[in-house]
Amino acid sequence: MPMRISSEDIEVDVEKIEIDLLLEGIYRHYGFDFRNYALSSVKRRVWHRVRTEQLNTISELQSKVLHDPMVLKNLLNDLSINVTEMFRDPSFFKAFRDKVVPTLRNYPFIRIWHAGCSSGEEAYSMAILLLEEGLYDKTKIYATDMNEDILDKAREGKIPLSHMQLYTKNYQQAGGHKEFSEYYTAHRDYVLLKPLLKKNIVFAHHNLVTDHSFNEFHVIICRNVLIYFNTALKNRVYDLFFHSLSDGGYLGLGNKEALTSGDTSHFYQEIDREEKIYIKGVTKIV
Repeated sequence: MPMRISSEDIEVDVEKIEIDLLLEGIYRHYGFDFRNYALSSVKRRVWHRVRTEQLNTISELQSKVLHDPMVLKNLLNDLSINVTEMFRDPSFFKAFRDKVVPTLRNYPFIRIWHAGCSSGEEAYSMAILLLEEGLYDKTKIYATDMNEDILDKAREGKIPLSHMQLYTKNYQQAGGHKEFSEYYTAHRDYVLLKPLLKKNIVFAHHNLVTDHSFNEFHVIICRNVLIYFNTALKNRVYDLFFHSLSDGGYLGLGNKEALTSGDTSHFYQEIDREEKIYIKGVTKIV
């Protein structure tokens, strides 16, 4: 008996084919690789761009993307993950302050990588934390993202004034020692973070999907980015982090992520299970 295929199945298959062809075209023509991003996340963002460009199909978007770099730029902004805030998930920063900082005190210098830094709020939060702990002067923070536009925003250190009530609450819950207002200058509808916080931060372009390690770090923080990657890409990034961390280095992940797969996972030990903080170089006992 021949198998019956519904029109709904055909539509779903065509949609996936269109998305695959779009991402393959972007990779071949421009070098940006989104082919291993989670399909559900990519699909939402692609359809948003289709509607914004007033198109009917993903295939029409593919044509525009391949022939108009400005449409590509807009789609890249859609596909980038730019959700962040100062002291996001305050309990993570509190755990970092309590469980990681005591070890960092023993280092003559400290290199920290914030991978997928978005508009920079979490990197600036780390700068504040280390400043209060007396470690900022011997620290270099490398904050990277694949999106050049969002990096320009991060370098500004400009934040809407309307966000500061939440950010102040986060700071206090993260164990902040001072008045949060000491770290910024308020203007009419925005604040500017103090220049001191930018002094030891380097904002730079880096693509976790295609780029390689560029230094050895004592701490790598990549929070709530890997949830948008499929398993193969997650493992690729875990391998990148492993080879970028010094022995005894710390890895911080997002609260929906866990270092449970990949060839390098058994080289880590949990420092804080709830906050997803790990240390490299201690083999788990099975």
